Amino acid sequence: MKLYLSADIEGTAGVVKWSETEPNDPYYPYFANEMTQEVRCACEGAMEAGVNEILVKDAHHTATNIDPEKLPEIVKIMRGWTRGPQEMMAGVDGGFDAAAMVGYHSASGTNGNPLAHTMNTQNESVAINGQLASEFMINAYTAAYYKVPVVFVSGDRSLCESAKKLIPSITAVPVSEGIGNASVSLHPAAAQGAIRKGMLQAMQGNLAECLLKLPESFEVSILFHVHDKAYYASYYPGARSDGLKTVTFYASDYFEVLRFLLFVL
Repeated sequence: MKLYLSADIEGTAGVVKWSETEPNDPYYPYFANEMTQEVRCACEGAMEAGVNEILVKDAHHTATNIDPEKLPEIVKIMRGWTRGPQEMMAGVDGGFDAAAMVGYHSASGTNGNPLAHTMNTQNESVAINGQLASEFMINAYTAAYYKVPVVFVSGDRSLCESAKKLIPSITAVPVSEGIGNASVSLHPAAAQGAIRKGMLQAMQGNLAECLLKLPESFEVSILFHVHDKAYYASYYPGARSDGLKTVTFYASDYFEVLRFLLFVL
């Protein structure tokens, strides 16, 4: 079996401040290592289930956070950004049997994580067909575009609950829970163990049950923090202003949604 794995850091156990996710912070090496260890455990769980090929996408900030040497030898890792529409799912295609997401976080406009956001901190919310969109949702739709089931996610509890609503059969492992501007996390060893066990369970299940059906059409609405960002985005072909700080875009092809998000978000 062949697995695609996208990894972020804001949903990693223990992370609670923006500075902890940035390379110039003294605590960053610790949390980059925890991100690496959670990815390693996910890979080990998948391998125990019979996966023999894994592509990991480092999908946070510089996309150079994960220590490749600490991952199993069968893993290939994509570091850096292609700057293409797939973004956090770069490299995914129809050749994968399943996709997984590790270290993911709640959406902008929600309170499930002190670092809740969607793609960046320049927007107050992103909605797809009237539903607040997390990076998980955006990327799960990307996997669905290529007919790849999303079988596993780890991150904060609120994100995991929303993932279960979108894909009821997904294996979701919460490693933290946001409370206002604070967060309660599992011990790193407990988080890593739960992720390993969860991935094993996910890959031993009926993968097809986690294949998300894409909507027939898409209405994407972005509410920006500042009006000039919305003004700029309104000039993307097919986009329109929908209030002082909001831009709306319609498409029937999800790839066009990804192209829109790449250029305006």
